[in-house]
Amino acid sequence: MQKIKNYINGELVEPISKSYLDNVNPSTGEIYSYIPDSDKEDVENAVKSAKAAFKSWAETSITDRAKVMNRIADLIDKNHDKLAMAESVDNGKPLKLAKRVDIPRAAANMRFYATGIEHFASESHQPNPEYINYTTRTPIGVAGCISPWNLPLYLFTWKIAPAIAAGNTVVAKPSEITPMTAFLFSDLCIEAGLPAGVLNIVHGLGAKAGQAIIEHPDIPVISFTGGTATGKSIAATAAPMFKKLSLELGGKNPNVIFADCDFDKAVKTSVTSSFANQGQICLCGSRIMVERPIYEKFVNAFVKEVENLTVADPLTDESKVGAVVSEPHMNKVLSYIELAKEEGGEVLTGGQRIKVDGRCENGYFITPSVITNLPHDCRTNQEEIFGPVVTIMPFDSEEEVVEFANSTAYGLAATIWTENLKRAHRVAHNIKSGIIWVNCWLVRDLRTPFGGMKQSGVGREGGWEALRFFTEPKNICIALK
Repeated sequence: MQKIKNYINGELVEPISKSYLDNVNPSTGEIYSYIPDSDKEDVENAVKSAKAAFKSWAETSITDRAKVMNRIADLIDKNHDKLAMAESVDNGKPLKLAKRVDIPRAAANMRFYATGIEHFASESHQPNPEYINYTTRTPIGVAGCISPWNLPLYLFTWKIAPAIAAGNTVVAKPSEITPMTAFLFSDLCIEAGLPAGVLNIVHGLGAKAGQAIIEHPDIPVISFTGGTATGKSIAATAAPMFKKLSLELGGKNPNVIFADCDFDKAVKTSVTSSFANQGQICLCGSRIMVERPIYEKFVNAFVKEVENLTVADPLTDESKVGAVVSEPHMNKVLSYIELAKEEGGEVLTGGQRIKVDGRCENGYFITPSVITNLPHDCRTNQEEIFGPVVTIMPFDSEEEVVEFANSTAYGLAATIWTENLKRAHRVAHNIKSGIIWVNCWLVRDLRTPFGGMKQSGVGREGGWEALRFFTEPKNICIALK
C-alpha cells in the first residue's frame, strides 16, 4: 500500500519517527494509503531547509520565479486526469467536479501569481521638491501555510503560489484527511526544478505538525484556512509571538431570495450553492431566506430539484453528490440533522445516511437535506454544519432579512436574488459579509479580495491582497536638497 512522504529540502522523505496514519477513501470506507505522522522534528528540518533557501530565492529575479511557477502549472495541466482522480478518491467528491473545478483552479493559482508578481508595484510619494518617499516590498522569510480538506489542491496552491511568488520560502501542511494531491504536487515541483527548500510539505496531524509550525519562532507569517475554533487556537499561539496572520475561517452564509427574482435561475443556482461538493465549501449558502409571497412556490420547486440529485459513486458520470470527507464528519452532520428535528424543524427531503450499492456500500454518503420551520436564531441556523444540509425560512421585509442574515457570528459570503438594482445595492451594503454575489454564485475573479468579517476570519487573500500579505513594506525617505 502506498506511503505518502514528506517533501523537505527538495526530496521525498519518510517521517523521522517512521510512524504513519491511515488514509481512508470516504467513498468506500477503506484504508488505501498511509500518511506521515510528522512531529516537531520533521517541522524543524523543514524550517531549516526553508531558512537555508530563503536568501537565494528572495534574490532570484521575479522573471525566473515566474518561469518555474509556470512550469509547475504546465505539469498540473499535463497530469490533470491523474490529479483529479486522486482528489476524488481522497476527498469523496464527484470526479467530474475535481476535473472541472479543483485541478484547473490549482493550475490557475500558480499562473496567476507567476504573472502577478511581474506586475506587483510599490509606491512613491513626494510631498514637496525637497523630499521623496518610496516604499519597498520585500519577502518576509519562511511562511507557514496550512490548508483544509474540502478543496485540497485548489486551496493548497492558493496559499503557496503568492508566498513563493513574493520570494518567501514555505513550510506547508495539507490536511491529514486529504493529503494525496499535495504529495503528488511534490513530484511536480521536483520535475519543474523548483529549488530545494523553497517549498517544504510536512504531512500529519494539526495538533502535532500543525502546532509545531504555528509556534515555531522562525516562521513569522502564518496563512490558515479551516474552522473557526482552530483559528482561535492559532491566534492564541501566534498573536503573542507577533506573527503576521491570515485566517480564512467558517461561514454560515445567507442566500436571500426576493419575490422579484429570476425564479428559475434562483432555484437552480441555489441547489448548486447548497450542495456543491456535498455542501463542503465555505461559500455554500446554507441558510436560504425567501420572501413570503413566493415562499411555498420556491420550497416546492427547490425540493423537486434536490430530489433529482443523484447520490452515487463519485467516479461515475451520474454522480451529482459524492461522499462526505470522513466518518467522523458524516456523524457530525447527521447529529445536526437530529438537532434540527429536536428544535422543531421539518425535514422535507433527505436527512439520513444512504447506502450506495457496489464498491461504495460502506462509504460515507448523506442524502441532500432540506429543513424548514426553524427560527433564524436556533442552533441549526447559527452553527456551521459544513455538509449537505440547508434550511429555508420565509421573511416579510428587507429590514427583517438583513437582521436574519447578520444574526450569526459569521460573515463570509452572501447571495442576493432580485431584479431591483437599488434593492440589490442596499441589501449588499447592509449585510456584513466579505463576499456578496447578486443573481449569481461562486463567480471568482482571482484579482478580488477574498475573506470574511466577524468570526469568518482575519485579513484577505487573493489578488494584490495576498502579495501584500506575504511581503513587508518599508518606507524610505530621501532628502533631495
